[in-house]
Amino acid sequence: MNMPRFEHHEVLVRAPAGEMRPTPLLFVHGAYTAAWCWEEHFLPYFAEAGYAAYAVSLSGHGGSPGCKHLDSFSIDDYVRDVATVAAALPAPPVLIGHSMGGFVVQKYLEDHVAPGAVLMCAVPPQGLLSAGLGMMFAKPDLMKDLNSMMSGGKASLETLRDALFAQPVALDDLKRFYKGSQAESHRALWDMSLFGMPRTARVKRTSLLVQGAELDHLIPASLVEMTARSYDVDAHIFPGLGHGLMLERDWGKPARQILDWLQELKP
Repeated sequence: MNMPRFEHHEVLVRAPAGEMRPTPLLFVHGAYTAAWCWEEHFLPYFAEAGYAAYAVSLSGHGGSPGCKHLDSFSIDDYVRDVATVAAALPAPPVLIGHSMGGFVVQKYLEDHVAPGAVLMCAVPPQGLLSAGLGMMFAKPDLMKDLNSMMSGGKASLETLRDALFAQPVALDDLKRFYKGSQAESHRALWDMSLFGMPRTARVKRTSLLVQGAELDHLIPASLVEMTARSYDVDAHIFPGLGHGLMLERDWGKPARQILDWLQELKP
């Protein structure tokens, strides 16, 4: 099978060495990052399992165009990014969205039915306000640094560690992840806070897997459980892990659960 080409977005691709499963996977990153976060572990892992694995950098992120006018991008723009890449794939993909990417996936599913979708530490369908208020009281320094990053500033290495990791992370790895971090669109963050919450009844048409992390400071496990209740599915909370499930030392635990879930999906 010929792999598709992408002209308007950065899309990282890992293809299986052997026989390819018919359903591709499309990974959608969260705020302040880009497609690179999936390349570390998840893309090669799922390619080795036989899936064509794609990770898109949303507009203004990573190598995709638009970084100079990042604040002009809305959640609807990010949904269009996902729709454009999904339409270019050889078959409708299963979507895996992390944090803000999980919110984008929910909005995408309002108007598209996918073979399945994973909401990983996703912004809940009720929006960001409750998460923001909780962080303001529990982690004020983290909130301050994230606000600085939103305006193009840089957080400290310790803030990045606190935001993403509950497990040990090597300093060299942390520096690489720090280098890949970036500002986020004010407009998109406001969209997730006040405007355009997902229509859950439409999202429910797609089979969903909801994952969270016990020690997540950004999207606490209680909000992941609220997301799961909204969609009448179970929440799977991984003990001892933080927000960056795909980058944590035990990233293989959520990855294996996704793989098992994929293999149980109805064709």
